[in-house]
Amino acid sequence: MKVLVIGSGGREHAIVDALTRSPQVEKIYCAPGNAGIARQAECVDIRDTEVERLRDFARGEGIGLTVVGPEAALAAGIVDSFREAGLRIFGPTKAAARIESSKEFAKDLMARYGIPTAGYRAFTDYEAARAYVAARPFPAVLKYDGLAAGKGVVIAQTMEEADEALRQMLLDDKFGEGKVVVEDFLEGPEFSLLCFVSGRRVWPMVLSQDHKRAYDGDKGPNTGGMGAYTPLPFITADDERYAIERIMRPMAEAMVAEGCPFAGVLYGGLMKTADGIKVIEFNARFGDPETEVVLPRLKSDIVDIFCAVADGRDAQLEWDDRPALGIVLASKGYPGSYEKGHEIKGLDKVEGTVYHMGTKADGDRILTAGGRVLFVVGRGATLSEARAAALRDVARIECDNLFHRSDIGHWALDDKDL
Repeated sequence: MKVLVIGSGGREHAIVDALTRSPQVEKIYCAPGNAGIARQAECVDIRDTEVERLRDFARGEGIGLTVVGPEAALAAGIVDSFREAGLRIFGPTKAAARIESSKEFAKDLMARYGIPTAGYRAFTDYEAARAYVAARPFPAVLKYDGLAAGKGVVIAQTMEEADEALRQMLLDDKFGEGKVVVEDFLEGPEFSLLCFVSGRRVWPMVLSQDHKRAYDGDKGPNTGGMGAYTPLPFITADDERYAIERIMRPMAEAMVAEGCPFAGVLYGGLMKTADGIKVIEFNARFGDPETEVVLPRLKSDIVDIFCAVADGRDAQLEWDDRPALGIVLASKGYPGSYEKGHEIKGLDKVEGTVYHMGTKADGDRILTAGGRVLFVVGRGATLSEARAAALRDVARIECDNLFHRSDIGHWALDDKDL
């Protein structure tokens, strides 16, 4: 089978890497891909939102399966277009992808179907939103209603911070025109539960946790994610069962009932609060960077799973028990402004796995080309061993414009393991 992967980041590199382990795969294409992906797949110079060009390429090359990585492609209706052309594609329709592309849609759905989440109100008017926030306790959770590349959430500690965020979202159109959802603030450890979903069928993946803040100790601005690990010792078997049976399965059922059945990866961003597990957000695709630690633990043939989801058939999932922990190497200045074009050396000395997130090739040289640049994965018998392995490999990579967190996994490991 020929397989096409849509996207250009670490998530897509992890998907490509998993596909290389399948005996069913004859050739892998990735559009547009990156310098690391190019070593395992043929990169195609088509952007992830150029739906018609991607459809025509898949048809012309006889692609047997297309796997969609980024949310922007899903929101652009790529799955609808491919299905109309009779092409097999893994991912939700544009209507189903609203679970991510509209925070208000997701919150309304949870409210209607009794899925536990924070209380909320949605606003399009700046003055009304400001008055509501000012009358409530802080911190205030402010979420842009549409897609914002992981940067549309602000947890404001003061009215000044809240006012600036509301101005950016509602007056300055920082992410485009839209609404703001103001949520009650919840406390507790966050974790990610990704599930393969096909209509009412739900196959949970292993639990993982992402680290959103830029710096050690969960300090600094929110990012798209600075590292991740799996498994999570602080989430019990009962917690996991509750999350699957009271949150993920009911959401899959709700989307069938609403006439927009989900097929693909349903991502539950969850929090273990004093009042039980609640939904922080849903996404309509593989999380990034969670995918880069979850898929290395998958023992089953991923092609079987992708095809089962796309075709509406049953699937079997088998997992490796060994922990995985990954660390992002990001450009200095990220998530604000940063430079590109810095050379990366030492990748040939790495003993574990490196997924490229934002790189480009310049002849034989590999250069930085994004905010998040590399994702270094360590494995071990324990999480402590996995982190030590990842940190050893990070130290082997040479680049004068990258930084990283050294405390990934701190919710599960205490500081003496650093």
